[in-house]
Formats: sequence, structure tokens, C-alpha cells
Amino acid sequence: MAQNRKLSTPLSLDDTASKLDEQTKAQDLSANTASPGARLTDNMGHAVSDDQNSLRAGVRGPTLMEDFLFREKLHHFDHERIPERVVHARGAGAHGYFQLDKSLSAYTTAKVLTEVGVQTPVFARFSTVAGSRGSADTARDVRGFAVRFYTQEGNWDLVGNNIPVFFIQDAIKFPDLIHSVKPEPHNEIPQAASAHDTFYDFISLTPESMHMLMWVHSDRAIPRSFAMMEGFGVHTFRLVNAQGHAHLVKFHWKPLLGVHSLVWDEAQKIAGKDPDFHRRTMWESIEAGQPFEWELGVQVFTEAQAEGWDFDVLDATKIVPEDLVPVQRVGRMVLNRNPDNYFAETEQVAFMTTNIVPGIDFSDDPLLQGRNFSYLDTQLSRLGSPNWPELPINRPVNRVANNQRDGHMRQTVNRGRVSYEPNTLGGNKPAEVPQARGGYVSYPERVSGPKVRARAESFGDHYGQARLFWNSMTPVEKEHITRSLQFELSKVETRDIRLRMLGHLERINEVLAAQVARALGERPRVGGTARPGGTADSAAETAVLAAATTPTSASGRLHRAKGLSQEEGQPRLARGRKVAILAAEGVNAAQVAAVSKALTDAGAMADIVGPHLGALAEGVVANKTLANTDPVLYDAVLVPGGAASIQTLIGLGDAHNFVAQAYKHAKPIGALGEGTELLTASEIGRLLRAIAGPAAGAVQAPAGRPDAVQNLSEVGGMRLASGAGAQKLAEYGIVVGQNGGTPAALTAFVTALGHHRYWGRPNVGQVPA
Repeated sequence: MAQNRKLSTPLSLDDTASKLDEQTKAQDLSANTASPGARLTDNMGHAVSDDQNSLRAGVRGPTLMEDFLFREKLHHFDHERIPERVVHARGAGAHGYFQLDKSLSAYTTAKVLTEVGVQTPVFARFSTVAGSRGSADTARDVRGFAVRFYTQEGNWDLVGNNIPVFFIQDAIKFPDLIHSVKPEPHNEIPQAASAHDTFYDFISLTPESMHMLMWVHSDRAIPRSFAMMEGFGVHTFRLVNAQGHAHLVKFHWKPLLGVHSLVWDEAQKIAGKDPDFHRRTMWESIEAGQPFEWELGVQVFTEAQAEGWDFDVLDATKIVPEDLVPVQRVGRMVLNRNPDNYFAETEQVAFMTTNIVPGIDFSDDPLLQGRNFSYLDTQLSRLGSPNWPELPINRPVNRVANNQRDGHMRQTVNRGRVSYEPNTLGGNKPAEVPQARGGYVSYPERVSGPKVRARAESFGDHYGQARLFWNSMTPVEKEHITRSLQFELSKVETRDIRLRMLGHLERINEVLAAQVARALGERPRVGGTARPGGTADSAAETAVLAAATTPTSASGRLHRAKGLSQEEGQPRLARGRKVAILAAEGVNAAQVAAVSKALTDAGAMADIVGPHLGALAEGVVANKTLANTDPVLYDAVLVPGGAASIQTLIGLGDAHNFVAQAYKHAKPIGALGEGTELLTASEIGRLLRAIAGPAAGAVQAPAGRPDAVQNLSEVGGMRLASGAGAQKLAEYGIVVGQNGGTPAALTAFVTALGHHRYWGRPNVGQVPA
């Protein structure tokens, strides 16, 4: 990215129109961005001679009240924190740009959606919903996906989530929903978790939540990375064209890396090992020159089309299936610059659903209507002043001119005697802007009806799309939904609440309900169930769930729908992945170099994990240790050769744990040369031998003595390097290379890395947790 252009005046106060490009917002922020100064001063510019000691009456005497330097420093420190967001408190953001590739001028006048090739600056913030600002990134939760477009017509905020529906239909229930999911008020437990009584008490009495519940218990709620999750505008909006004709629209963000997730056992462990996992991944990727990218997609349809469907597009608990209206991909968002200051940018950014531009308008979705009221209200509470739009991250990049004045912490110095409209003393400036010149005009929708507190009958089906989602899942995705429900409901202490939830699940799918019931110690109402597994997938349970489907309703007469499964139609890319290379002193340096190059060429990253930091061989430096990192923080594990290195690693339980956890969590595993011996000596060696099968004439390792085997291509009775055994292993994402096979093995390993997970490995339940 080009060097930031510098400004002395914010663009919002500049009468000279600026042409939009990737640098425009960075240029605007430069007016308030400062580097460290050479001389230490207080906030009034007084030079500080001693910042180590407060002013005292004698070296052992009391501190004096006249010490204005001490008082100012403590005063500022005591007021540095602002109220955190009630929801979406835990978040991370990045700058970038949006570039339109396909004009939507047939549907809208919004320049950001009609001017192809223009780079509109954006700031995006991703967040969890329920947890506090200090909670872990990998909680099972909806993820906020909020994007601000700094357009030439003002700020447009698309304030969505990584799930296209929500728990409730009417915003009046939002306080109840959030009160129920937050830590219980008597003991402030649990943090950033929905697995407790108050949440399921509310949900079990709120059938409209059932569709959203299925999404939250799917892998969508534990994304691998912000760059590997979809974003949705959630609500139905309007697009209005130059002729004044309106179309309805749903907004989508499609990640270039595909939609991929963690597994629940892994997510819980990451929360302890690295609670900053998602924000760290984004920061490090962008710093390494690997931006996060999405395509903007739209579903555009008419009111006449919507009236013909068996669901209501104003109902935020429903999707418009992509089978009915395909997603048109019209542009891309590239996040390529980290904030200079977390608080000033990511914490103080204030998104609002009401930030829209000419050519975009609201629908009558009652949840959206409530958000339109609430967001402005909450910014005042959190940021403390009606002048929060003047904060650098919030101000637009086009000229701001109005008659709003004064207020707490006002920054703009407005000249002149006039602060009202109309006027003659100021030349009637600023003047109203007619629609023909870009003034915002709301769509003239006809509305009528009595004032009532009632829900539309078209909002009444609460199970049909939950069934559609369930039917659209692959067997392993159904297994993960089932295990998530088993986990969460087992944490609910009140049996009546658990039983109410089982009643709802039965209306979604009887087999799903039966498997959850069995885990809760209740009698299943259908036969043929399987014993639930532990923290690993159960092959038996997955088989039972595979064919379990339910007739749908409110789904456009679809039985299953495109775009709902994460296992179907996703890109298979190694880009953005991170690999742990296990090594010790004496590692094969040439193999490490070859691995590093192959991963870099594919856009992947790697850490060299050793028993200690520092040099392990010529040109090989460990940047992580077996003690300060963990297998759950990586997408794959690779073990290069080197007899001395492997001899050391075999004696370290932590190295064995890397291999075992990667096997359990269905991640690719690679081994080169002598590195295969760590695989067979580890806890999963027996499982690998069972997969590969015996090889004729293979050398058997004496019990407890894997180091006695000299021909390391044949360990424990199986031929790892080539032949049918190696092929069987490769089918489960376990790649080995020996006897000159390193290049081919690395190619296969990079391909496996892009595959993400290898579900269905045998006996994963036997791997120790």
C-alpha cells in the first residue's frame, strides 16, 4: 500500500471534494495521527523534568497537593476506560477498501454500488456477541460482521453477523434475549457462554428462536478465522433506482478462502491457550502482507416475488434460500491495514444501521426498525457526547455541514453568527440538497393499518426453516450440531428446561432429539440410537444421523438448500493456514527449508516448534516452543526428518500430543524421512498401523524400542513411504515422504492443508483428550 498522504484538516471539514481511493480514509485520519514526540510534556505542553517521582515535602514526606503533573497523569488514567458495548464488546477491526466489479445501477442510485472500479475506503469490525471485552475469541457465539463504507455520499454501515438470521422477530424482545444469555446476575457466571439455565429457559419459551438455534449449534458459531466466515446483512433492505422503482435486497459477504470452522473441543482449548486467537490471526496475516478478502453478494428480488413465497422476508428469523434467488457477486472487500491504535479506532468506532446513502432504504422488518432506534441511543451512552460523530474513525470523508452546535467535547470550531435554517444573515447556508443533486429521500412506501401490538400470521412458522437447515447438513455437520446441543443442554441444571428443549428438537428432527435425549439421560422416543461419544466425533452417531431428515415448511417448497453446508462447494486453499513444524537439534535443515518454501508459495504460514527457542540446525531457528504453544493453534502438523531431532522429540510427551491432537481434530499430518518414527511412536501409532495395514517383510520394532528400527520406511509392520499403506494414510490426510519422496510429499501436504479437515478418521474417540 502506498505511503499515507498527510492532511492538516479532516476531509469532513474540507470544501474541496476528494476523489475516493484506498488511501482516502487513511489520509483523513492523518490529521489526528501523531508519532511519539522527542520531549515529554503534560497535556498543556509543559515540559516534564521528572516523571519518576511525585512532588514531596522531603524525600520521605507526604505528596503535595500542588503537584499538578502527578494529578493530571492520575486524572487521565482514572478516566481512560469507557463503557464497553452491551453486546459485541469483544472485537477486532481492520482498514481496507471495497471495489465494485458489477454495477447495480438498474436497482439503485447509490454510487458505491454503481461506480465500477472505485475503491471505497472501509473499516470492518468483527466481534462476539455475548461475552465481555476481555472474553475469549473462540466462544460458541454469533459473530458480528460490521462494515463501514466511507463513501462520497456519506458513511454507509452494513451492520450484520456471520449468521443470516436472528433469535427474535421483534426488537422489543432484544433486552430479554441478552439478559438471558449474559452471565446470570446472582453470580456473574458463566462468561461468554450460552450453556446455562437462564438462556435455555428463555429460548425454550421462544419458539421463533429455533432456526437461529440450529445455526448457533453448527460449526458456523466457531469460525476458524474471520477470513473464513461469511457475513450477512440479516435484514431485508430496499434498493431504489433513478426512476424511483424499488427492489428488495439481502446482502452477503462471501470469503475468498471459503467457510471453515474449528471443532468444539479445539475451540474450548484455544480459549485457554490463546484467547486472542482470532484477532491475532487477523493482525499477523495483515502484517505479513496477506489481506483478508470477501466478495460482496446480493440477492435482489421484487415484492411480488416475495409475496409468492411461503415465508415473510420481513421476518429476521428466515432466509431467502439461494435456490430461489441466487447470490450475485458484485464486488470485493480487501482488509489490508491494521489500526494504528485499538482504542481510538476499533473501540471508538460507532456503527449504526441508520447510516445509509441515497439509493438504499429500510424495509419494515420490526427487528431492523428497533435497531434503527437503539444504535443511536447506545452511542451516546457509550461515547458520552452527541459529538461522537466527530471522532476520527466515525467522521465521513465528505464535507459535513449543518447547524448542530455545542455539546460535551465539541471539537469543530464553527465560524459565523448563524446556526439555524432558513436564514438570510448567512446566505441560507448550508442549504437543503434536492434529490436530483444527491439529497436523501426515503422511498414513498404506502403504509396503513390500525395501531396494534400483534405479530403477522406470516411470521408464525418457527420450525420449517430450522428443518431446512438441518436437512442441508452433511452427516458430520449433523454430528457436530448434535454434540453441541448435548454439551450445552447437559450444562442446564433444571430438568424441566431440558425437557422443553427436547420437545422443540423433536419438532425439528426426531433422530436429533433422540440422540440429545440419550446424552441427557432421558429415554429416546425413537429406536436405533447410538451411544453418544465424548469430545471426539462418534462414527456410530454420525451414521445414525446421516439419513435423518424432516419435511419442511416456510422454505419455498425446498427440502434442502444450497449455500447452507460448509462442506459443500467451498474453496480448497492452503492460503491463510498455519502449520506447526516440529523440530529439535539435529533436524534436517534442507527439509525444513523445503517445507517453508512450499508453504510460503501457497500463502500459508508456519512456526518452527522446538524444545527451546533459537537455533536447531544451520538456518533453522525455533520461534515457538512445545511449552509456549499448542497443537490447537495450528491447521496442521509436519515433522521433518533428522535422526537426532526425532530421537529427542520421541522422548517428549508434548511432541506426541501435537500429533495426537492433530489426528483427533481431523487436521493434516505430514512426516518426512525419520519424522515418520514420531508418528508411529506416538499415541496414534497403533491407529495408523490399523489404517495402513501390514507390509510384507516389514521390520518389527521391539516393544518399547522404536529407536531400534533402522529402516524407517518400515516401522511397526507398515510401509509408510509408498504403496497401498501410504495411499490409505493419504486418504485420511496423513502424508509421508521418504527415500527421495520429499517434493511429492510436500505437494501432497499442501493440497491436504487446503482440504481443511479429514472427517471420519478411525477411532478418534480413543485419542486421549
